[in-house]
Amino acid sequence: MKKTPTNFVKLTLLSLCLTLLAFSCKEKAEEKKEDATPDHFEAADAIIKSIIVPQFPDKTFNITDFGAVSDGTTNNSEAIKKAIDSCHNSGGGKVIIPSGKFLTGPIYIKSNVNLHLEEGAEVLFSTNTKDYLPVVHTSYEGQELMNYSPLIYAYKEKNIAVTGKGTFNGQASNDNWWAWCGKDVYGYTEGEPRQQDEHNLPRLWAMSDNNIPVSERVFGEGHQLRPQFMQPFECENILIQGVTFTNAPFWVVHPIKSNHVTVDGITVKSHGPNNDGCDPEYAKNVLIKNCVFDTGDDCIAIKSGRNNDGRQVNIPSENIVVENCDMKDGHGGVVMGSEISAGVRNVYVRNCKMDSPELDRAIRIKTNTLRGGFVENVYVKNVQVGQVKEAVLKINTYYGTYANQEGVHMPTIKNIHLEDITVENGGKYGVLIKGRPESFVKNVTLTNVHIKGAKTDLSVENSEPITFKNTTINGKTY
Repeated sequence: MKKTPTNFVKLTLLSLCLTLLAFSCKEKAEEKKEDATPDHFEAADAIIKSIIVPQFPDKTFNITDFGAVSDGTTNNSEAIKKAIDSCHNSGGGKVIIPSGKFLTGPIYIKSNVNLHLEEGAEVLFSTNTKDYLPVVHTSYEGQELMNYSPLIYAYKEKNIAVTGKGTFNGQASNDNWWAWCGKDVYGYTEGEPRQQDEHNLPRLWAMSDNNIPVSERVFGEGHQLRPQFMQPFECENILIQGVTFTNAPFWVVHPIKSNHVTVDGITVKSHGPNNDGCDPEYAKNVLIKNCVFDTGDDCIAIKSGRNNDGRQVNIPSENIVVENCDMKDGHGGVVMGSEISAGVRNVYVRNCKMDSPELDRAIRIKTNTLRGGFVENVYVKNVQVGQVKEAVLKINTYYGTYANQEGVHMPTIKNIHLEDITVENGGKYGVLIKGRPESFVKNVTLTNVHIKGAKTDLSVENSEPITFKNTTINGKTY
C-alpha cells in the first residue's frame, strides 16, 4: 500500500529546500561582491557635488569707465583697483576687462568680484619689480613669508572668480624674474644674485626651522624670490575659468589654504623655471577640469608645505579631482610633492590625456625624510599616455634638488591605484618605485594597464608587491 507523505514531512522538505536555496544565493552574492571592483570615483562625484561655485550679482563694472587705457604702455593699476573696489563695495558683480592690451601692476581681487576678460583682452603685467611692493603674506616653495605680491592676489576673500577668454601675460623672461632661479638657460650670469644665495632660500629655511613668525620673514626688495602668478590665499569659493596664463615668474595657479576651488577650462602655456600649472596647497575640495597644461615644470602638483612649516600648519591637501585635462610638456602630469609635509589624501584623476616627448612622468609622488608627510588614496582611471621620458608611475622617497635631504620624518605612501591606462611609449621605466627600508610603499595596484615601449619594465625597491590585474608591460603579462 502506497503511503502519502504527511504535512509535517512536506513542510520539513520545503524548509530544507528553501534553506539550501538561500545559502546558494548568499554564496553567489558573496562571490559577486568579491569579484566586483569598488567604484572609488563615486567619491569623486560626491566631492564635485559638494564644491561651492561662486555666484555673482548681475552688475558690471568696465575698467575703461574708471580710466583704463588699452595702449599696452599706460599703467592701469589704479583704474583696475577702482573698478574692483566699486564692484566689491556695491555688493559684487563682474569687473570687465575688454578687448585690448592693458598694462598693470598686481591685481587684488576682493570678495564677490568676478574679474572677467573678454575675448581679445590681454593683461600685461609690469616687469618693474618695485611695482610688486609693498610685500604681502605669501609663500615660496611651501614656506610662508612676506614677499613680492603675486601678480593676481586674494587674501582671506570669499566668492571670487577670474573668468573669460582673454590672456594674462606675466611678461616674465630671461630679462626679468627668471634669472633669479640661478640657471644660465634662463638668463642667469655667474656672480649675479640668485635664490640659492645665503640671504634668500637658506635664510627662509632657517626662519622656518626656528619658528620665526611670518610677519618677521620679510623678503621682497633686495632678495631674489619670484612671485606666484595667481594666488588665492585662505580664500573660499573660487572659480578660475576659461582664461590663458603665459610667461609666469614662478608657480602659475596656487590656491593655498583655500577651500571649494574650481579650475575649469584654463590654458597654461608657460615654460619658465618652476612654471607649475596648478599647485593646490593645504587645499580642500578642489576640481581641476577641461584644462590644457603646457608647462616648464609639473602640470599639476599637489602640495602641503615644506618641512617644519608644513608640520606646523598641519593641513593636508585632500579631496582633489582632476578630469578631462590635457597635459603636454612638464616634469610630471599629476604630481604629489615635493612640498608635502602635511600630507595628501583622496586624489582622483580620470579621463585625461598626457603626451609629449618633454613630459617626464605621468603620475609622480616625490618626498624624502626632511619633507616626510604621507600620500594615500590616489585613484587614476582612463588616462591615455602617448609618451613619457622617464616613467608612467614614479614614487620616490629620496627626492632632492638642494643639499642634504635626509632627516627623521619618514614618509608613508599607500593605496595608489591605476586603472584603464594605455601607454604608447613608456620611456625608461614602466613603473619606478623607491621606497624606504623602514617604510615600504603599500598597496599599489595596476588594473587594465598596458604599457608599450618602456626600456625597463619595472624597477621597484622597498615596496610591497604590486598587484597586477590584466596588465601588460612591453607585451609581457603581469
